[in-house]
Amino acid sequence: MKRTILLAAALGVAGCATASTPANPQDAFFDRLSALCGKAFAGRIASPAVEADADFAGKALVMHVRECSDDVIRVPFHVGEDRSRTWVVTRTGAGLRLKHDHRHDDGSEDKLTQYGGDTAAPGTASRQEFPADQFSKDMFVAQGLPQSVPNVWAMEVEPGRLFAYELRRPSRFFRVDFDLTQPVVPPPPPWGS
Repeated sequence: MKRTILLAAALGVAGCATASTPANPQDAFFDRLSALCGKAFAGRIASPAVEADADFAGKALVMHVRECSDDVIRVPFHVGEDRSRTWVVTRTGAGLRLKHDHRHDDGSEDKLTQYGGDTAAPGTASRQEFPADQFSKDMFVAQGLPQSVPNVWAMEVEPGRLFAYELRRPSRFFRVDFDLTQPVVPPPPPWGS
């Protein structure tokens, strides 16, 4: 009888642990981002103003979760009339990958494109971080941008409240917050789409 009670208690605890164990945080994050598919949102620079961000000052900042599949989400980021930037979030066998697809207005790739990185930690359902991968580090050095080698990008999704894009490295912090409470009219397609 005692053995049966102990076994039942152990199974009950195991069942509770299984029932309350959260889903993979990277899958949960991807699902949160996917839930925004087709919608666009206005943003504002949330980091301190610095000269490096002068190109963003006073311009409309709009992100559009434009294309979504089971494994890839494409999010164009418009800065005023500049439609050159698209964030690409991809599921990998080990987590998530963020790449920056930069195009000219004729659709050709910029010389500084496809940089980004893979998640190195599980993150949370709300926030994922992407340290620069070796491809990006090599490209930064080749383009005379060694200060960008330690880049870490991050994205946050707080459903119904906030989407954020962030870049940080020693002596550099850039963040844009987008208001998810008020969708805006989707902008024109990004260059090269």
